[in-house]
Amino acid sequence: MSERPTSAPPAVAERAAADLVRLLARDLGPGLHVVATPIGNLGDITLRALATLAAADIVYCEDTRHSRTLVAHFAITTKLRPYHEFNAEAERPRILARLAAGDRIALISDAGTPLISDPGYKLVRDVIDAGHPVFTLPGPCAAIAALSIAGLPTDCFCFVGFLPTRSGQRQTRLRQLASIPATLVVYEAPIRVAASLADMALTLGDRPAVIAREITKLHEELIRGTLAELAHRFAGSELRGELAILVGPPVAAEVSDADIERALAVALQTGSRRDAILSVTHQLAVPRARVYNLATLVEQGE
Repeated sequence: MSERPTSAPPAVAERAAADLVRLLARDLGPGLHVVATPIGNLGDITLRALATLAAADIVYCEDTRHSRTLVAHFAITTKLRPYHEFNAEAERPRILARLAAGDRIALISDAGTPLISDPGYKLVRDVIDAGHPVFTLPGPCAAIAALSIAGLPTDCFCFVGFLPTRSGQRQTRLRQLASIPATLVVYEAPIRVAASLADMALTLGDRPAVIAREITKLHEELIRGTLAELAHRFAGSELRGELAILVGPPVAAEVSDADIERALAVALQTGSRRDAILSVTHQLAVPRARVYNLATLVEQGE
């Protein structure tokens, strides 16, 4: 067995430093630079991101106190200014004016890729409409990072972002997502994990799922199980840290007319015709028109 090196070869550090010097020496073009930043481990920042943040005329961020930790760590002295949902309407015209004057502006979020469940969509839209260039500096994204190690299908996935905070509204949203043939990626606050898992198990069925917690951080953890198992495990408890919930796609199974009729007979006992049709459509992931036609037969007792 060959011995593992105890430290990285000096050439790696030298090459990375040389590339960073080269990037810093380049003229950063005017426009809006959308920069991804680490979601936990500061070592995940890219060389291009460092060079752009250092060369920009100003960096807009969600919380200057939070982002100051990042820029201070890398000795970046560019001025920070807040851009968030509460000041966006007032700040966008100022940003557009600076871009019109030829400024080089960087946009970052508290963590990860801007605009992914973070402020910025309206700004990017208005910058494009005004004819200014927009550049992307890709990098960390919690949804993609979690998906890559969850062990769930990745050929098709649906990023949901944050679900509604109220249970009724959350269940309505989940029913809308129930028939999508893709892995669902959901962000959730620690205090709502138990309630969200319970609603998912109720509306989506007992699918395989993964809780991805503190990705890239010291206490990174992936908790796997079915939705029912996870809902039971965390009922009444609260997880700490940043997390995402990933849910596998619905199982593609052949549903017979008899299956639909049995489900309708049960649903019609406790709900209206409309509600029964809607419930069975989502429960069995079949076309609504098919359920509607069979509902008439069930009601007629045929």
